[in-house]
Amino acid sequence: MCGVVHSYRRPSSPMVFSYRGPPGHSGQRPVFFPRVAVTVIPWQGHTPGEMAKKRCSWAGSDDPLYRDYHDKEWGTPVHDDRKLFEFLVLEGAQAGLSWSTILRKRENYGRVFAGFDPKKVAAFDKRKIKKLLADPGIVRNRLKIESAISNAKALLEVQKAFGSFDSYIWSFVSGEPIRNKWRSPAEIPAVTSEAKRMSADLRKRGFRFVGPTICYAYMQAVGMVNDHVVNCFRYSKIR
Repeated sequence: MCGVVHSYRRPSSPMVFSYRGPPGHSGQRPVFFPRVAVTVIPWQGHTPGEMAKKRCSWAGSDDPLYRDYHDKEWGTPVHDDRKLFEFLVLEGAQAGLSWSTILRKRENYGRVFAGFDPKKVAAFDKRKIKKLLADPGIVRNRLKIESAISNAKALLEVQKAFGSFDSYIWSFVSGEPIRNKWRSPAEIPAVTSEAKRMSADLRKRGFRFVGPTICYAYMQAVGMVNDHVVNCFRYSKIR
């Protein structure tokens, strides 16, 4: 649902913008041509009602993974610890890569990371790490793999201290989603004060790959903030 430049580009057409991924998944301000809040894309194979839906401009793609992620997940509040851990792993894996790359590898991540069960991931040993480094279905980066394991261990400690990771992580927004009112994607920040506080506290607790930009992307993904633009059909549906 989570901080570096994306390389994803959509096919060129009069109705399609050049964009680098969901807001928050770029270490820089996103670039839009032209600057408008939403776009209407005639999705192939969809009903007239689906075709007429207004979406955030970054979701104006014929890539079904991007479209479905925007329409069904991005910005929807998540309170399940395993799902929250999943996005922690995926956001960390995305650093330096396109979000579309991670979405395509997401199913494989779930397979090799024990369905994102933090207890099982925390028990991964050197032999398991070696196996993961040889798996083409995930990002084969030792630091990212090791951080997923150490983050699982840190998450278990948070659960002991707070009862659940959900209670802890949502405390940075006082337990309620921040409902922004952006009219243009250009207004959406890459970092906020809440993300900075969250990043600093996570680091103190031993979490890695949790810089402020990654933290804000995470907050957007798991619905701690609603950063859909106001004219997007998802904005009013998320509460």
